[in-house]
Amino acid sequence: MAESTATSTGARRRRVPRMTRTDRIVLVVLVGLPTILHVAFVWVPTLSSVALSFTDWNGVGGLDAIEWVGLRNYEQVFTIYPPFWPALRNNALWMLFLVLVPTAFGLFLAVALDKQIRGSRFYQSALYLPVVLAPALVGFITQIVFTRDTGLVNGLLGLTGEGAPDWLGDSTLNLPTVMLASGWRHAGYVMVLYLAGLKSVDHALREAAVLDGASEWQAFRHVIFPALKPINVVVLVVTVIESLRTFDLVYVINKGTNGLELLSVLITQNIIGEASRIGFGSAIAVMLLLVSTVFIVVYLGQVFRKDADR
Repeated sequence: MAESTATSTGARRRRVPRMTRTDRIVLVVLVGLPTILHVAFVWVPTLSSVALSFTDWNGVGGLDAIEWVGLRNYEQVFTIYPPFWPALRNNALWMLFLVLVPTAFGLFLAVALDKQIRGSRFYQSALYLPVVLAPALVGFITQIVFTRDTGLVNGLLGLTGEGAPDWLGDSTLNLPTVMLASGWRHAGYVMVLYLAGLKSVDHALREAAVLDGASEWQAFRHVIFPALKPINVVVLVVTVIESLRTFDLVYVINKGTNGLELLSVLITQNIIGEASRIGFGSAIAVMLLLVSTVFIVVYLGQVFRKDADR
């Protein structure tokens, strides 16, 4: 008995190989180096922004030039900074639009392509193509399409001259126009996420719904869509973060002015603008970070809960 125990113990020891010097070097390079870079380029700037949000500093001079002001920057953002509320409203509208329109359209495309229609591979590639375009490039395309005098839309509608709609210059039209361009890019990404989710739905659930006499819409509403709950959480979080971090698209068009004010643009204007107010811009960045963190925590909670259920 003791001999067999010793044999099994020795076998277990033999199954665990010792790390060689080469293994340690590889581990340090593959894990340690990315960790150092992540801390240096993500956590250090983030924590620095949080600290600077409580100061008054124009970016000139050393640590002696930094003045501690406490919560004054946050108070001024809400009280004496007029661009903040229009930018917050535009971000909220942007978020609402992306959640309701491109997300729903992406789900519709995913359901249609999941039926294995002829040419579905081509349609998937064509609809996903805008996702690989940089937001700045989408902004340039938007200018080509919606410019009043030489734009494609006014040209197709036969609208020219002073009476033609100024889709990007009119403060009442440019926000819906740019949101439409952003939705064009976002719908393809949502489509891919939902396609992956639909592939993971158990076919037995669909067959059971059909056998029970459920129509196609009833099967989707009561069986398939509830099974997509994890994907719905991912899509919601991605959509919210996408709407909050939007910057390139509006900045290319008119630098985020004349109706296209966003919180990300205000951060840039205050930190690297002509009148640099790093502390004030950092306060806006921290508020944007806190809003994003709420949805990130929801997403991580969903992921960990899913892993725990396995």
